[in-house]
Amino acid sequence: MFLELSKAFSFMLSLMSLYPMMWNAFFVPGTRWEERVWLSFGAIGFSGCVCFASGLLFCWPCAENPKGERSLLSTLPVRMFAWALIMMAGLFVSSWYLDVYYVPLLWKNLP
Repeated sequence: MFLELSKAFSFMLSLMSLYPMMWNAFFVPGTRWEERVWLSFGAIGFSGCVCFASGLLFCWPCAENPKGERSLLSTLPVRMFAWALIMMAGLFVSSWYLDVYYVPLLWKNLP
């Protein structure tokens, strides 16, 4: 029972650790894109540690899987971290590209 409660708590903690990663990548006002990249690396490292620790709890041997033959990379928190990192990196690169190449074209015609 304690293992199941700790899994739920660690999963919620891993979800909450993904939020600052997204916040530092997109919603820090008054910073340049280069600064946001460096701010995001700290949040990515912290979120990765929390998600991998939660993944260790998810692959811990229990009654359903007594030998613990589940891989760490196949657990839900680690997969969620990987997918969130991939999607946020893609969104970050595309928003950086749009900001550098297309927003100045919009500002050119303003009165």
